[in-house]
Amino acid sequence: MSAQPPGTPLPAGSPEGRTSPPASRLGPEWVVGADGLRFRRGARVILLDPDGRVLLVRGHDVDQPGRSWWFTVGGGIDAGEDAAAAAVREVREETGIVLTVADLEGPVVRRSAVFDFYAETCRQDEEIFVARVGPTAALTRDGWTAVEHETLDEMRWWSADELDAVTIEVFPAELAELVRAFAPGWDGVVRDLGEGRG
Repeated sequence: MSAQPPGTPLPAGSPEGRTSPPASRLGPEWVVGADGLRFRRGARVILLDPDGRVLLVRGHDVDQPGRSWWFTVGGGIDAGEDAAAAAVREVREETGIVLTVADLEGPVVRRSAVFDFYAETCRQDEEIFVARVGPTAALTRDGWTAVEHETLDEMRWWSADELDAVTIEVFPAELAELVRAFAPGWDGVVRDLGEGRG
């Protein structure tokens, strides 16, 4: 489905009388889904170092500056990309780490994330991969977009035990368990986390 101009009726099958929301600050890849939420497909990566630690990004919403959360590296799938290619691109853009599709395991997890961002409730259907990096992986913010510079605060490696003790939100909520499961190697089973917050 393509984005509708603000104030225009949504296609047949949408609730009677509903119109598309006003123009979004999220970007053109976010379209209005059948449920009325801004929607896109996404690819994320559980990046693991040799010690089994996962690289996470801490971000905040400019509309809720007092709230922040940790999440896996990744983002939207561009037109013409598959999930694996998007995952590799997002890792390079967000961290400076260069991977190939052959470096990815999975997708190991699928989920539908519902979250608030830029004062909108959004939904992103995600495929999550695992990739393993060496101990000297240097991190850079050089590939961050203007939105990322505005909303991302830091990157940090976390052990599963540290994730259990963190005091702010972590997405997906099951991440510590997933890190423990995947650190020794992926068992080939794709976990479906269903729909969840963040």
